[in-house]
Amino acid sequence: MWASRERSATDRPRDRPWVTLGARPGTGPDYLGQPLGGFVDLVASREPAPGGGASAAVTVALAAALTAMAARFSTEHLTDADELAARADELRAEVALLAGADAAAYGRVLDAYRAPGDDEEPRRREIRDALTGAADVPLSVAEIGAEVAGLAARLVEGGNPNLRGDALTAAFLAGAGARAAAALVGINVSAGGADDGRLSRAARLQATAAAAQEAAEGAGAEVRQ
Repeated sequence: MWASRERSATDRPRDRPWVTLGARPGTGPDYLGQPLGGFVDLVASREPAPGGGASAAVTVALAAALTAMAARFSTEHLTDADELAARADELRAEVALLAGADAAAYGRVLDAYRAPGDDEEPRRREIRDALTGAADVPLSVAEIGAEVAGLAARLVEGGNPNLRGDALTAAFLAGAGARAAAALVGINVSAGGADDGRLSRAARLQATAAAAQEAAEGAGAEVRQ
């Protein structure tokens, strides 16, 4: 199953939803600490996790890595290239932890469904709480994805032209990860039956990521003409 902010690359990150709610990063498997082939095999297996949320997080992590690389090769083209690279590295580290946190949050949902109990109302409440809590992780993934897409778009527009394709790929990957994560927020919040503004926030983040993708694609097209 199963969070771009408009700010400079040097701004400190705001609290993620998992800081105060639900699953916390580092509480699940370290998917990015294993070979890529092993992770892909796990996704393809009959195990319930990793699934869509972890895959979205890993996709955004790849986008952040490409963004950092493009920024490091753009120091002669952008005065804040070093800051862009550092911010991309920070975001990559954050979203890498969310891949495992997503699996942990999904595990709590499964535990809630499997929990025995003669009284159905407490059990249903536990399931609702687990589902709504599970929306926090993909919301953070969408948030990071949207910001990474914005950083990548800047590099497409003004970075090293030899790395434009890498930056463009980063923007597309980050946008895709943000879109997928936003959809997962909707699924979990709707299933839990409690919308506290996360649906609208996820929609805004998806729109921000899509705008960054379009800007990157437009900038790339202008260069090709």
